[in-house]
Amino acid sequence: MLLLCSNDFSNSTLIQDKSNTIDCKELQKILTRINFYMKKSQLKDAYHKLDESIRKKGLSFEQCCTFLHKLKHDTWQTKPVNQIWFDLFGRFMNNGTERQKVSAESFLRKFLIKQQKEKDVELEDVRQIFAHLNQLEIANVASSKALYSDSHMYIDKDHFEAYLMSAENDVFDPKKERFDQNCMTHSLSEYWINSSHNTYLTGDQLASQSSVEMYMYALYRGCRCVELDIWDGDVDTDLGLPIPIVYHGHTMTTKIPFSDIIDAVKVFLSFNPESYPIIFSLENHCSIPFQEVMAKQLLDILGDYLYIPSEASLKGALPSPESLRGMVVLKGRRPAGPINEEDNPEDGEIDDEESLLHTGEISAGNVDTAVSHGVAPELATMTLFHGTNFKNWDISIEKPTYHMHSFSESTVRSLSKQANSRQWIEYNRTHLTRTFPSGKRVDSSNYSPMVAWSNGCQMVALNFQTSDSPLRINDGRFRENGGCGYILKPCTLTTKDDFLKPVSSRLSIKVLSGSCLPKPKGQRRGECIDPYVKLSLYDEKEGKEVCTSYTTNYVVDNGFSPIWNQDKYTFDVCNAAVAILQLAVWDKDIHSKDNFIASSSVPISCMRQGFRSVRLFDSNNTRSGAFDFASLLIEVKLKEQMLEEI
Repeated sequence: MLLLCSNDFSNSTLIQDKSNTIDCKELQKILTRINFYMKKSQLKDAYHKLDESIRKKGLSFEQCCTFLHKLKHDTWQTKPVNQIWFDLFGRFMNNGTERQKVSAESFLRKFLIKQQKEKDVELEDVRQIFAHLNQLEIANVASSKALYSDSHMYIDKDHFEAYLMSAENDVFDPKKERFDQNCMTHSLSEYWINSSHNTYLTGDQLASQSSVEMYMYALYRGCRCVELDIWDGDVDTDLGLPIPIVYHGHTMTTKIPFSDIIDAVKVFLSFNPESYPIIFSLENHCSIPFQEVMAKQLLDILGDYLYIPSEASLKGALPSPESLRGMVVLKGRRPAGPINEEDNPEDGEIDDEESLLHTGEISAGNVDTAVSHGVAPELATMTLFHGTNFKNWDISIEKPTYHMHSFSESTVRSLSKQANSRQWIEYNRTHLTRTFPSGKRVDSSNYSPMVAWSNGCQMVALNFQTSDSPLRINDGRFRENGGCGYILKPCTLTTKDDFLKPVSSRLSIKVLSGSCLPKPKGQRRGECIDPYVKLSLYDEKEGKEVCTSYTTNYVVDNGFSPIWNQDKYTFDVCNAAVAILQLAVWDKDIHSKDNFIASSSVPISCMRQGFRSVRLFDSNNTRSGAFDFASLLIEVKLKEQMLEEI
């Protein structure tokens, strides 16, 4: 509350006289900015109830915080925290007075263990929580005047509310969110890997800008497999050397030098040397002279950052993320020389990828011509992952583990529906699969990653320049394990055991309230928002995606402290190890399209029960500026069977 108020209180446009106080008119502007609407008459009445000396001087920063805190208390008709407080700990204390505080013992027994279903917590942990909570600055209103000398023994209702909305009480299990180095020594085939498609593009697939900055954007968003479409460019007139370029071939997208991307990735690795391997998915359209330059640039620029596999390393299981830490790994075509029918000439199926056919400028035959040069030996020996065409799973499974497949989203759906789809999961236990959006998605929209993930596909590539629902699902998946970009797949996808089946269960969610919800894109100006929450469970059943959605009512003119606290929404979870719940906050607009505010995507396998906060993220998957404190309060119920078996 204090920090939220500070951002607006200190704004020079509100305090013209530099007095460090605000009057009633300026207070109205602050309320509008934080999305809390009050009629002028109501605000004047509330303001004039203040002490006369305060009214004359104006509100200081601390007094403004207290005013907002009290306003929040007085205007909530049925505050969920009050109901939770009294339901858990009782309305009255032993002396007959209304409950003002709760002991550490009661908090542990009645709340953490019974309600929140937390197991690995002890009384000393609670005392540390209490000591921390009681150090927080909370506006001094009537309901929170009590200060305790034994701060580790009791908390009051306001500090209980602070705990409910804290990161420590987040619905995303902090144990799953933390990085676990002990799980990084498995074969690469046993991980989901955060992956990007056409990473260089800033917008659509036909006429947008290509930018080196998009690689940095993707890497800092957690991506660890980036794509480069490399083509023959010009020849340097001074040096006489070919200049390989990156762009979406045969379109009007702009072109950038291949070497600039390599330079940028080296800069990233120099600042993040402990990063887990960055995979370059090379879609190589270059002639041999340009490929030779590519190989030299990779070696000269990256140096020791470039992983060059030995012949011995190609035998047996794939290396682990830990063994490749701080390195760049190449995916492309390994055998040098002409391409045979088993080699994948491009990163995927030409008939699908080129189905948009770039306004008719190219045909499948042209593509074959563009890659008929073969592979330069210098580049081939640097490459670990070798893309091959798919014939059937029996053949694919017998191939060396460094051989891999790439499939478009339509092929993913088709293969997943086939009777032998279990063989795909078996293949993905030892080999890699990369999937990518259909070429028909000229707007750079994304497909849902759920079906590909449920079949064990490691690199489910998405358009990172488009912050739509599928990309937000991806953000939720890779929030796990410290955001390092590598998530160990569930045992149902890594263990060869026909008795291991996806676990199903039932999930119940009640959206109680929100806090500090900003305006769309974090804007300062504009009318107060009318927020509602859309809850969507993205799941998989029998090779098909299953999506179930509910929407709350919208709250008029209140993003500061909206209350829903009405319906419970029930979801039947089919594959709990893969399913993800997305909670997205939208601003209702009866005159035009509703505006996205923020969201949070939580894998069911990472979800905690009880009354939980939901930290919300903006469209760039960050919590900064206006989104620092954006959150929801929800009630979560899950069957114990599912929690024990995931």
